[in-house]
Amino acid sequence: MKVLDRVNSPEDVKKLTPAELNELCADIRGFLVENVSKTGGHLAANLGIVELTVAIHSVFDTSTDRLVFDVGHQSYVHKILTGRKGRFATLRQYGGIAGFPKPSESVHDAFIAGHASNSISAALGMARARTLKGEEHSVIALIGDGALSGGLSYEAMSDAGDCGERLVIILNDNGISIGRSVGGVSRHLASFRVKPGYLGFKRWYRNITKKSRFGRKLYAFTHKIKTRLKNAILHCSIFEDMGLQYLGPVDGHDVDKLIDILSWAKEQERPTIVHVKTKKGKGYEPSERDPDAFHGVSGFDPETGEVNVGGESFSSVFGRKMVELAAKNDSVIAVTAAMTSGTGLADFAKRFPDRFIDVGIAEGHAVTMSAGAAKGGLVPVFAVYSTFLQRGYDMLIHDAAISGEHVVFAVDRAGLVGADGETHHGVFDAAYLTGIPGMSVLCPASFRELEDMLEFAVERVKGPVAVRYPRGGEGIYKDGGVKPSKLLREGSDFTIITYGVSVNTAIETAAELDKRGVSVEVLKLDFISPIDMKSVLASAEKTGRVLVLEEIMDKGCIGERIAAELAQSGTAVKSFLLKNLGDGFVAHGSTELLRKERGIDAQGVVEAVIGELGHE
Repeated sequence: MKVLDRVNSPEDVKKLTPAELNELCADIRGFLVENVSKTGGHLAANLGIVELTVAIHSVFDTSTDRLVFDVGHQSYVHKILTGRKGRFATLRQYGGIAGFPKPSESVHDAFIAGHASNSISAALGMARARTLKGEEHSVIALIGDGALSGGLSYEAMSDAGDCGERLVIILNDNGISIGRSVGGVSRHLASFRVKPGYLGFKRWYRNITKKSRFGRKLYAFTHKIKTRLKNAILHCSIFEDMGLQYLGPVDGHDVDKLIDILSWAKEQERPTIVHVKTKKGKGYEPSERDPDAFHGVSGFDPETGEVNVGGESFSSVFGRKMVELAAKNDSVIAVTAAMTSGTGLADFAKRFPDRFIDVGIAEGHAVTMSAGAAKGGLVPVFAVYSTFLQRGYDMLIHDAAISGEHVVFAVDRAGLVGADGETHHGVFDAAYLTGIPGMSVLCPASFRELEDMLEFAVERVKGPVAVRYPRGGEGIYKDGGVKPSKLLREGSDFTIITYGVSVNTAIETAAELDKRGVSVEVLKLDFISPIDMKSVLASAEKTGRVLVLEEIMDKGCIGERIAAELAQSGTAVKSFLLKNLGDGFVAHGSTELLRKERGIDAQGVVEAVIGELGHE
């Protein structure tokens, strides 16, 4: 019987012997490989954090202690140990457990986590609330080294060091060097500081000296001497400069050492950072060999490690077109925020390394830096997921739009993205981008249109411009070209206005309604800012009935703008319907199921049109 079979809660973890804890880690790795190979998900990061998660649950009680993940795609092991092992086959599936921490899913999930660099801020807020309410539980922020490229994490650490609030920050360092110490003495002392005997002595010495006034003075004096000596030899780390107590580095795959150092950190009465060194993909050879390939996978053969590779996507077409544009224009540069492969820029990075810029997880900086590059005469193309561009909204307005800088925003993953859920759906950009004066927004519905629109944005637009496109591949619509709008089908009974890949649904809907004797006109908007209102008004006057189909939230949708224009122009219509994602955040699941749930698939639109005609 596997040790994992006996573990159904954190309480079960605390009952295990050191030998059983190591067996548990091996069992968890096998469980992860078996399950994620079927469901898809983030494998490498979770394989690398097995021992650390087991140690956390050996030391803390996450039903009362608050564990705040950063990003959260490394939370699978935590979910396995907190009662969700039996539901793991539903990971990231519609109606199943989420791929990120979700407080509505378990008391053990302290905070939602989908975007990077916010864990320390959230944890510090929880720590302050705990102290003000007179409570005693621990608060832990678990952050990866990559997330430290985001400025929010430094703002939070600076605040934590300044206020001195009791807080444990665990830095999971799985590849990027962070302020490397120099010299053999430094390495020796760094190792010595995390040995169990040393930590035990520190605990004993502190407990003895705090019993008397003289002892407390002695402890303060020796602590000051030790700190000065350490700083002279080791050089103070950036964390200590900000007022944090630093512990580590410690081997992130040694459960015993991790338990010792986390136990020590838990006892501290000040903000403490524990530096843990881990190996991404640990324990599964294909993932160790190529952790990037196993960062986020749709599925793979667990025996061979062969990853299921999909066909061509909007992202890959974008990347290919960028290489073409850069080859003929030396001013074109590509910018990304730690998403080189995800945005399709890997080949560009190899072909034009001097014109490829990865700023790390710092979207706000990327926007402003791109605006500065545009001011300097370059043509920056910032490739970014829709959900992450939200973090650069102020910079979009203040730094790019007000001065009219020619920055091209390649907005990937616009619309529903599927299994990653609420934190990753790109369902707000159409509203906030089209609300910015001077911002042009194009919406390709096919690979050819993406290539044509990207070239148009780079070579012909003068100010800030966004080209927004979805995750995955194209549908039945495969035309190209760039126009304000395109009349794809003429009709007399109803007008469907749409953009992006929702065009495929509109075409399918029109064909189905034609079988039922309803003549539908389909008007595709190439631009949603500015909108070709002349064509919109003409079609509305012709049919007298309008349905605007969109894969975004209802607040600030394009349909609302069209409705306002119709009202202001005095154009009378018999019916006006908005078909979009409605109100409320959209959960995780396949895009097909989510569209059906929200009524924006072909069946839902057909029923809406038939129902409206039946009410007249």
